[in-house]
Amino acid sequence: MIIKNNKILSITFDETIIREIIFRSIIICIILLFTFVLVKIIRKVLERRTGDNILDKTQLNFLKHFLSGVVYFVGILMSFYVIPQLRSISLSIFAGSGILAVVLGFASQQAMTNIVNGIFIAIFKPFRIGDRVRVVGKDIIGVVEDVNLRHTVLKTVENQRIVVPNGIIGNEIIENANIIDEKIKSFIKIGIGYNSNIDNAINIIKKVLESDVRTIDNRNEAEIEQNESKIDVKVIALGESSVDLRAGFWAKDNGDSFEISCTAYKKIKEEFAKNDIEIPYPYRTVVIKNS
Repeated sequence: MIIKNNKILSITFDETIIREIIFRSIIICIILLFTFVLVKIIRKVLERRTGDNILDKTQLNFLKHFLSGVVYFVGILMSFYVIPQLRSISLSIFAGSGILAVVLGFASQQAMTNIVNGIFIAIFKPFRIGDRVRVVGKDIIGVVEDVNLRHTVLKTVENQRIVVPNGIIGNEIIENANIIDEKIKSFIKIGIGYNSNIDNAINIIKKVLESDVRTIDNRNEAEIEQNESKIDVKVIALGESSVDLRAGFWAKDNGDSFEISCTAYKKIKEEFAKNDIEIPYPYRTVVIKNS
């Protein structure tokens, strides 16, 4: 730019600099585009592995978050390297990555703990996405929705989301309702009055549970030959105002167990009413002494 007597006479451009800026801008765009495409390819490959039963959904989500972060990090550093003024910064980051990792490890131990526990969750799979779990020490119950580098997301029955850091959930006792061996045994408890017929009540409970098609027959051959019932009902206690009965039955999973129990309670109540079997209220005897 040439200025004379406060007037702009002409503007000169260095075509070499312009070409250099355009060239480097194109290179940066290509690097960023390649990084974006590479992340997409990695995610597609991982999803295909899930379809081949090599990876489950939990491992897939964790690896997608982890590898995407690594690829984006490298892509940004390569973009810095293209620009001469930022090249020294890029080389310093690459050269000092080991020292940087140590410094960050001490400065953010909790973050590193979350990442390490997230890796352990993905490898050892104490729970998977879709499992219903309870974090015993925190009394948190929900269905696992996501596991990433920092935290695990649980969805409660109220359709709310609870975000639990991996460092916490990795060090707590986890009750996983989905880890079962093909079938589970469940129980229902019912109290009847002391004047009620116990044998009649037991037969009604057995009949109701046996009639449910979701109840699994877990008897062995000898028990079937002896015509034993597939429902086990026992007197477990003589309470303050009731004789307590407990019925054990087998179901496919926790969902079926819950539905069977709900249906059984309703039908048992109706059958008890028809057969004059009392489900008693708690009784209290109050003694009033005259002063």
